[in-house]
Amino acid sequence: MSQPDAPQAFTHETVLLKETVVMLLGVKNLDDAKKGSFDGIYVDATFGRGGHSRLLLEYLSDDARLLVFDKDVEAIAVANELANADARVTVIHDSFASLNEQLKTLGIDHVDGIMADLGVSSPQLDDGARGFSFMRDGAVDMRMDTTRGEPVSEWLMRVDADTLADVLYEYGEERHSRKIARAIKSMESYDSTLALAEVIKQAHPAWQKGKHPATQSFQAMRIYINNELGDVDDFLVQSLSALKAGGRLAVISFHSLEDRRIKQFLNNHSRGRWEGDDKLLMPPVRTKYFGKALRVAPSDAEVKVNPRARSAWLRGAERTDAMYV
Repeated sequence: MSQPDAPQAFTHETVLLKETVVMLLGVKNLDDAKKGSFDGIYVDATFGRGGHSRLLLEYLSDDARLLVFDKDVEAIAVANELANADARVTVIHDSFASLNEQLKTLGIDHVDGIMADLGVSSPQLDDGARGFSFMRDGAVDMRMDTTRGEPVSEWLMRVDADTLADVLYEYGEERHSRKIARAIKSMESYDSTLALAEVIKQAHPAWQKGKHPATQSFQAMRIYINNELGDVDDFLVQSLSALKAGGRLAVISFHSLEDRRIKQFLNNHSRGRWEGDDKLLMPPVRTKYFGKALRVAPSDAEVKVNPRARSAWLRGAERTDAMYV
């Protein structure tokens, strides 16, 4: 009798690992930082497989705390293993858009640092069953949290072509959204990511060299079904009141829709501006909630080892002592 296949192992290369921890701790480099010496409460808003958290924990003191958030059930299982081995870790199965609500539940007023990696993790992409990949077959799901919400397959069954086209254009910046949406809606079922990707490919009149024609459409559907941009906006605003004076925010993004939001948010609040102030003839004087906004790109060496890092940007800033109102 043949033996069943062993469970597939998925690996994840943490992007901008040291750079993120450096920014979060406010040090020039980790070589000059003393391990086990940083007190306070920190948040990993997107635990994933815990690469950033594990490195950060090396530098936190025994009395420090690390709160880790994730919507993904599999990520939470890994986080719970870490928490069982390290009493400093508290695991929260929720979106980072619930940051302030969860802090309130824990009786925490402010934290010393918040980091987030907004990219889809390698295990999510490499596991065809999750539906994120157009290179591996699986159910057209794409939910970050498979315990709640509607999978993309069910949404595609009920959405009209015009609405679908709007989603592909807005969240995927897909110029051929109308043609692709009509082709998708002509499908009889949405049981296979490879079949969906092939329909998109056949409908797509032209695409960027070296880029799969379904890339932007898959991105758009994933972002929409998980309310990713709405969660990012909520998270960023909540960071203003969650961070204590001198606390630091460090956020990694992988595509322009997220990066643009983070850039504008940090630039506005480091210059004393609000969204829409640039349209006013005489903008009012606003409070500066952040110091100078910082930006870091992955090194050439990292991109060579991990090509998925090539589109990443790390942005962050230090919270001022201004009270958020």
